Amino acid sequence: MRRMRRHDFSRRLMAESQLSVNDLIYPVFVLEGNARKEQVESMPGVERLSIDLLIEEARELVELGIPAVALFPVTPQEKKSLGAEEAYNPDGLAQKAVRALKREFPELGVITDVALDPFTTHGQDGIIDDEGYILNDITTEVLVKQALSHADAGADVVAPSDMMDGRIGAIRDALEAAGHVNTQILAYSAKYSSSYYGPFRDAVGSAGNLKGGNKHTYQMDPANSDEALQEVAMDIEEGADMVMVKPGMPYLDIVRRVKSELQVPTFAYQVSGEYAMHMAAIQHGWLDERKIVMESLLCFKRAGADGVLTYFAKRVAQWLNEK
Repeated sequence: MRRMRRHDFSRRLMAESQLSVNDLIYPVFVLEGNARKEQVESMPGVERLSIDLLIEEARELVELGIPAVALFPVTPQEKKSLGAEEAYNPDGLAQKAVRALKREFPELGVITDVALDPFTTHGQDGIIDDEGYILNDITTEVLVKQALSHADAGADVVAPSDMMDGRIGAIRDALEAAGHVNTQILAYSAKYSSSYYGPFRDAVGSAGNLKGGNKHTYQMDPANSDEALQEVAMDIEEGADMVMVKPGMPYLDIVRRVKSELQVPTFAYQVSGEYAMHMAAIQHGWLDERKIVMESLLCFKRAGADGVLTYFAKRVAQWLNEK
C-alpha cells in the first residue's frame, strides 16, 4: 500500500475525496444600523455586520467563488416577544438583508434561517405554553409566515432549523400556494440537542434569553442514530430539497448514514463550538490553522457531505484560490 503513498502525484491520483470552493456555505450574522461591526467574543475572527458592511463582505465572497451565504439576524431585545412577531415582519432585519444581497449579487445563493429563537423572549425555537412546552402546530403556523416573508424578500433557500414535526410540508404547501415554486427548502432534519451551540447563541443574542434552559423536547437526543434517518425521510417526503446534519464533526456517522442509505443532497454544519475549539487550539499554537481546518473539512466530504456550512469558509476559499 505504501507504494501509492510514496509520491505526491500518486496520492493525488488516488484521492477518494476532494474539497473545493463549491462545497462551502458561509454563515453571516447581521446587525441593525449602518457601519456597525461587532466581534463575537466566543468566536475569534467572526463578526456581526450591519447590512452595508455585509454587502462589502459579500462582494469578496462572490469574487472568491463561494456559492452561498447563510443569514442569521441579531434581533434587538426590544423586538423580541412571546409570539415572535418580528420573525415575519416584511421589513425585519433578515428580510432587508435578503433584499440587499439579492439586489447587489443576484448570483449569490442566499439561505435564511427559519426558526424563532432569535425572536422569542425565552430563547426557545417556538411558541410555549404556561409550562414552557413548545406548541408544535402553533409554532409551525408562525414558521410558515416567517418562511413566506423570506421568500417574498427573494431568499433562494429557506432553512427551517426548528425541528417541529410537520413544518416542512406546511412550508412547502405555503410556498407553492404563494407562487414560490422554485424556492428551495434546506431542512435541518437531524439537528441534535447539542452543547456545541453555545457560541452561536452568544452571536445571535439568544443565550441570555434561554437562561440555562434546554431544547431536549424537540431537538434530537445525541444517543440516537436510527431516529435521524426517520427524520430525514419524513422531511424529504414532505418536500425538502436538501437536508442538514447538525452538529458536524461529532456526527459524521449520521452524515454517512443519511448519504448512503437515503442518497439525498446532504449538508453538514461545522457549528460554532467546533469553530471555537479549533480557534482556541490554533491561537495557542497547538494546531496548525491551515492544515487542521482543511483536514476537518475534507473529513466532511469523506463522510459523504455534499457541502459544509462553516465559519472557516472565507479563509478556506482564499487558500483554495491560491493554488
